[in-house]
Amino acid sequence: MSGCAWGAAPPLLEALGRLWEVQAPLGSGSSASVYRVRCCGDPRAPPGAVKEFVPPPGPRPGPARRPGARPPAADCAEYGFRKERAALEQLRGHRNIVTLYGVFTNHYSANGPSRCLLLELLDISVSELLLHSSNQGCSMWMIQHCARDVLEALAFLHHKGYVHADLKPRNILWSAEEECFKLIDFGLSFKEGNQDVKYIQTDGYRAPEAELQNCLAQAGLQSETECTSAVDLWSLGIVLLEMFSGMKLKHTVQSQEWKTNSSAIIDRIFASEGVVNSAIPAYHLRDLIKSMLHCDQGKRASAEKALCSPFFSIPFAPHIEDLVMLPTPVLRLLNVLSDASLQCEEEYEDILEDIREECQKYGPVVSLLIPKENPGKGQVFVEYANAGDSKAAQKMLTGKIFDGKFVVATFYPLSAYKRGYLYQNLL
Repeated sequence: MSGCAWGAAPPLLEALGRLWEVQAPLGSGSSASVYRVRCCGDPRAPPGAVKEFVPPPGPRPGPARRPGARPPAADCAEYGFRKERAALEQLRGHRNIVTLYGVFTNHYSANGPSRCLLLELLDISVSELLLHSSNQGCSMWMIQHCARDVLEALAFLHHKGYVHADLKPRNILWSAEEECFKLIDFGLSFKEGNQDVKYIQTDGYRAPEAELQNCLAQAGLQSETECTSAVDLWSLGIVLLEMFSGMKLKHTVQSQEWKTNSSAIIDRIFASEGVVNSAIPAYHLRDLIKSMLHCDQGKRASAEKALCSPFFSIPFAPHIEDLVMLPTPVLRLLNVLSDASLQCEEEYEDILEDIREECQKYGPVVSLLIPKENPGKGQVFVEYANAGDSKAAQKMLTGKIFDGKFVVATFYPLSAYKRGYLYQNLL
């Protein structure tokens, strides 16, 4: 990761009429870096993310680029900024696409003024979730949640005429506040029929037609086949297959066996004894993935059609690992109350107040619930005003000793909590 373009000391940025402190780098690419920022003077304001398009050092070359070619290095920053800004402004408002708050210029960048996007700050990526799955694969609940959210985003942006063109686990992030997955990084996106950059998608998630186009472009030739929104469905199919199997599939999808009979490989993955999710509903997921991975882009399912899969009609419950990994504004405390505490009203009220007092150390508590009967008997549900407070509480309360017992703290779906739907047993 490259160093902060603003130097070692935490700088202050002026954006949208406010001052923002840069807290930490989040990532970097060839022409942009992303930083976590917080609003100064308003401790309750949610943190944000700044994507800075860093101009390279040295003079800018003069020759104009030919159509379809990569922009020169000196133009990449401005070109990338304008491209991503235009896409995010036209796609603004969808709950499964990262929100653009505004744009500004940082006049204190080491290489001169740089253009910046101020974005909502999101949480864990699917790439990180895959690392934590320990090659066992994600739960069906998480796969279904991710698949539905990403397909909703794709259906929307495809309807708007856009192709994302770089869908991969690192570009799918969880929103703790809205309790959903969101797409980020529209740096390679383009309007269908107006592809301005020939080298699209990432190795391992690249559709066959994009692979062919890239190879021909490297040889100075032009492909007769245009890349369409179908390339995004291919990428999502690979992502879902990786989430199910718990394996990175880059070398698999580049093998000759995959090119000859990818359907047989998918069948083998789903039939594997080592895959935890080998249950009957998994075959609906298998068929959904196969519909996205046709080598012929004309036969690939559209996002709208994929959303009609029977896979999305199956009610799955989250595993406890899901509730630890995916933050929400609701905290669930386990191993706190005994049956005897629940039956003694006076003791129950005392414990309730003790828990409320402890939890309020990390932020305002909106509501607190301790069911006396199943489902959820003896579990403590604490709703905070925002996910930032619940994350701080989860970090501090996990492993804390309460009434002689070690507390287990997980998050809990806000939507389920609001509906009064309490899962009794989570595997």
